This record gives sequence, structure tokens and C-alpha cells, in this order.
Amino acid sequence: MSNRTLKGGKLTSKKSSPALKIIPLGGLHEIGKNTCIFEFNDEIILLDAGLGFPNDEMHGVNIVLPDMTYLRENRHKIKGMIVTHGHEDHIGGLPYHLKQFDIPVIHGPRLAMALLKGKLEEAGVSDRTKLNSVSPRDMVRIGSSFMVEYIRNTHSIADSFTVAIHTPIGVVVHTGDFKVDHTPVDGEYFDFQRLAEHGEKGVLCLLSDSTNAEVPGHTPSEASVYPNLDRIFSQAPGRILVTTFASSVHRVQLILDLAQKQNRVVSVVGRSMLNVIAQARNLGYIKCPDSLFEPLHAANSLPPEKVLILTTGSQGEPLAALTRISKGEHRKLKIQEGDTVVFSANPIPGNTIAVVNTIDRLMMQGANVIYGRHQGIHVSGHGAQEDHKLMLALTRPKFFMPVHGEHRMLIQHGKMAQKMGIPAENIVITNNGDMVELTEDSISVVGQVPSGIELVDRSGIVHHEVLKERQQLAGDGVVTVAAAVSWEGKLLAQPEIHLRGVVASVEKSLLQQLVIKRIERTLSEQWTDFAKSLDGKKQPEVDWTGLQQKIEGDLERLTRRELQSRPLVVFLLQNPEEPQVKRVGRRRQRTAAQAAS
Repeated sequence: MSNRTLKGGKLTSKKSSPALKIIPLGGLHEIGKNTCIFEFNDEIILLDAGLGFPNDEMHGVNIVLPDMTYLRENRHKIKGMIVTHGHEDHIGGLPYHLKQFDIPVIHGPRLAMALLKGKLEEAGVSDRTKLNSVSPRDMVRIGSSFMVEYIRNTHSIADSFTVAIHTPIGVVVHTGDFKVDHTPVDGEYFDFQRLAEHGEKGVLCLLSDSTNAEVPGHTPSEASVYPNLDRIFSQAPGRILVTTFASSVHRVQLILDLAQKQNRVVSVVGRSMLNVIAQARNLGYIKCPDSLFEPLHAANSLPPEKVLILTTGSQGEPLAALTRISKGEHRKLKIQEGDTVVFSANPIPGNTIAVVNTIDRLMMQGANVIYGRHQGIHVSGHGAQEDHKLMLALTRPKFFMPVHGEHRMLIQHGKMAQKMGIPAENIVITNNGDMVELTEDSISVVGQVPSGIELVDRSGIVHHEVLKERQQLAGDGVVTVAAAVSWEGKLLAQPEIHLRGVVASVEKSLLQQLVIKRIERTLSEQWTDFAKSLDGKKQPEVDWTGLQQKIEGDLERLTRRELQSRPLVVFLLQNPEEPQVKRVGRRRQRTAAQAAS
């Protein structure tokens, strides 16, 4: 088992034609932003386009996307897209990508297409693609090279699929996210028969979800949480607040069933929860009477033991409803003595601190908080080792490529495949951006495309330089210096210095003296490098921008030396041209106003 075949320091592969290229752009060595390209000749199809969530160092960033440079540069090759299911880490990136390139058609499950339709309309890009809903065992043709078959699987969201991609060189199976649930809440069973039929005929390559490859045994059924939630709900003396993933449609159905059983009305809090429940009810994936629901203002007037509040915020997201409730910032909902708060979800890696802080705040306000794996109120939506072995046994692939997981998970999944009889040379462990070449006889990494991340905040793409400045501001603060310089290269007044978020190891007056000396030294020694005398003109031609950058660089070195830290330094240079420009601007405005009148 190997990442690469190396020869002479270059990536190589066995020469064989024709070949299918598989290029993962996200989802490898990480959890989230699952995105994969399949390319044959001059045709590209995209499988999923997810997003990830920022870490603590990504200040002000709302979402993380994979680098889509390769697709932008090859947009003319894109023939369509496959969606496996409706989780954000599989469809959340599409509203952003469609602003950069069109996708002729997107095929996917009904629930995923319903959720995606709303996202695209809100982003104003619904006219840049066509959405096509599929059912189990549907076949869709994309371009001339790909025929895609949808095979029902079981996962933590309803309407989830594995896909069999028929290509000119053979069948490639991509599992999507899956677990083996023999008692699914919605009664939609994993189509093992169809997988076995493909295995019998011959699967060229399997790409399989690796999320729980380190976990022995089977992942429990979603139905296994029902008795534990039933016990907790029945013992709650007052209101119940339950938080789970909004997209966990099966879990939401169980919670609604229990509320109905225990004669509690349900108030739904949180935009994403409201949206998913509405779409799932419209499509029949959630079944309950309208009378079960009450708006929050009406529920607040009912006896506490008759109320269940279903809310977002299971991951401690800053703007989620439960997080705001825990901080006392929610306008309509406050914690009361006797409230029971149930976390029917485990923290995603990276969210643990935010979750435990939310739990602490809720407890401080008097809530009884039920959380933790030992409570048996959450199960994973991803298969464990025995589930992975069953997938390998059913499909019997010639080649294997573990996907969707952190590095140790991919490695463990690869070892598992070896034990199941797949030769080490037929298994590749890849990175985001690797170009995998698959032929009838070989699989290898032959190159790389641009990979990495694109960060998005409410204004748009956050470039690396902006993020670096934000990190610098958060870590060491900012020093602002404003100075006015004459045509002769002299300071016209004492510079103004402002420190924000800076721990000063020297007195501000001393720092100001050092700044003045540094600016005066630069002006005296290098003024002629930026100011050129012109024949017949009293004033020289000055490169004010170059001078500003030079002084700012000098001040950066000075402040780092004197303050023993690395604050962001901003130097504001006022030059003699600026007042004149402003006067001209006002005169032009008056002239324009007179002309208009």
C-alpha cells in the first residue's frame, strides 16, 4: 500500500490507455468539504461539493471551501454533478461554486435537491444549473462517458445513496457516507442486493467512507437511541430542550414521536432546523400531525411539563439558538429552573471546547444537562470496521481508494482492505489535489492539481494576507502611526501613535521618541530616493506610496524590537498634495451641482 510510485523524483504510472482520472479536492486527511472529480477524456463530472467549518485561528471566517482552481480552469469540460446526500459537508459549497462556473445539471436525492434549491435561490444562482431528483436504482447519463446508478444506503440523514459510476473502463463504486443500519427509522433498507450484483459482475475500483475505520465492531442502529431518549424525557420534570444536527432527519423523527407519546407540544428554534423539518415533512420523510407544533410564544404560556423545544446548536456554533440561550442573548427563550437540556449529538473534532462551554453556561443557569457518549443518546452516521468489511466483501473491488477521513483513518481502512484480500499495490492513500489515474490494470498517483482551502466570510473570499493580518491583530494587536511630511522631506508635526491590544514593554513617550527618530532618519538618509527634482518646478515629484511603505517597514522592525512582539503596524502618511486634492474634489462637486440645477 503506497501513496506514490516514485521514479527519478517524479510521479509516474504504468502507461495504459484509456484512463479515468479521479481527483479528490476535499475530504481527505480531514472531516468535511467532501468534493471529488471524475474525468475521462475531455469530460468531467463532480461528485459532491461540501464545505468545512473554521478553526479557532480563522478569525471572522464563516465557512471553509476546497480550492476549486482546477474546475474553474476546466469549466468547459464539466458535464454534470452527482450528489450523494444532503449534508452540508457534501452540498454546502455549491452556492459559492456556482458563482464561479456553471454546472449543466445536478442529479441527487429528493431531500438533498429540495435543500439545495433553497440555498441556490437565496444565493441568486439557481439559473446556473438544473436540479434533477433521483430515486433508488435510477440511472442517469452524464456526457458520453458516464452512466451513474443510485443505490440506496443508510446514513444519519434520510435519502442517502451509494453510486455506481459506469465508465468505459469499468464500474467505480463510491459509497458516499454510510453505515449498515438493519432497522432504519424510515424503513428504507440498504440495497445490499444491488451492491452484490455489481460485485459479482466486477467492480474496478471502490472509493469508501473511512470515518470510523478505527472503531471496532458495527455502528449501532439509529433506533437504538429511542429507549434512552424515552427514559430521559419521561423523567424530566419541566421543559425539555433537545439539540441535535438539523439534518439528522431520523433523529428528529424519533424526538417528535417521543414528544407525541408523552403529550408534549414541540417548538422548533433555529433557522436550519425549521428548514430541514419543513422540507422533510413536504417529502414525507418526517411524519407527524400539524397539531404537534406550537410557536414559541404560545409554548411559553403552557405548563413546562407539556413543552419540548427542538433547537440547533449541538456543536456550540456562535450564532446557533442554544449557544445564544446559554449566553442569555436569545430574545424569546431563557433557561428556567427545572429545564432539562439534552445534547443528542457528539462534538465534531475541533468543536469540543465550544460545546463544553455551552454546557457549563446552561448548568450555571440551573438547567439539568444530559450529554456524553455514556448516555446512549447519539449514534454515528458512519460505519465501523465490520461495516467497512461488509462493503468490501459485497463489492469485491480490484482496486481500492479510502476516502472521507483523517489520515490515520485512511491508513487503517487500507490495512483492512489488505486483510480482505486486496493486494497492497492495488490500494492508494491519497491527498487532496492528487490526480489518481485508473486503468483496467493499474491505479497510481500521476500528478497534482491546485489544492488547499478558500475561506469565506460574510463579505466574500478571505485572502491569505487578510487572514494573516487578522491573526496578527488577535495575537499582538495593532500600532498606528500618523505623520505629515513636507515637500522638503521634513516632519511637519509630532507623529501620533495609537496602540490597540498591545502590551507595551516601554513607555509610550519613549516609544514616540524612537518612532520620531526612526522616521527622521529615513527621511534624511533616503528622501532623495523617493523625491526627484524637475526642471522649472518648485516642487519635486515624490513617490509618496514608496516612501510610506519604506517607513512602515522600518517601524515594523522598530516596534518588534522594542515591544518584543509582532503587532500589525499601520503607517498613515499625510503629504502636501492631499489638502489640494480635497479642495479640487469639493470644487468639482459644486460645479456638478450647479450644472445639475
